[in-house]
Amino acid sequence: MPTDEEQIRELVATWMTATAAGDIERVGTLMTADVIFLTPGNPPMRGRDAFVATLQAALQHVQIEGKQDIQEIRIHGDTAWMWNHLTVTVTPVNGGAAKQRTGYTLSILQKQPDGRWLMVRDANLLT
Repeated sequence: MPTDEEQIRELVATWMTATAAGDIERVGTLMTADVIFLTPGNPPMRGRDAFVATLQAALQHVQIEGKQDIQEIRIHGDTAWMWNHLTVTVTPVNGGAAKQRTGYTLSILQKQPDGRWLMVRDANLLT
């Protein structure tokens, strides 16, 4: 059985591959229903449904690919936090120049009763 840290690393890798594949349903399974995302200059995005709707709308116009470099994971009981250097490339599906954003994220995860780790909070500082 994978360690908690290995499971968290797999969650991040799955998030990246599912997003790149446009698998919105899979991405939705990686977060709690009450997840909150914080991004510069925007109000908090509250809830899985809001995130999934935003991602679904975006993927109609762009392809999103990301590369993560997890810097640190700390686990305390059923709660974990990690910080990550993230590079995201957004390419218009109808042609046009790709744009790249890079920066750090700080994420809080929670272990569920079934043993899965899910994202509960994420501060994304990409610029």
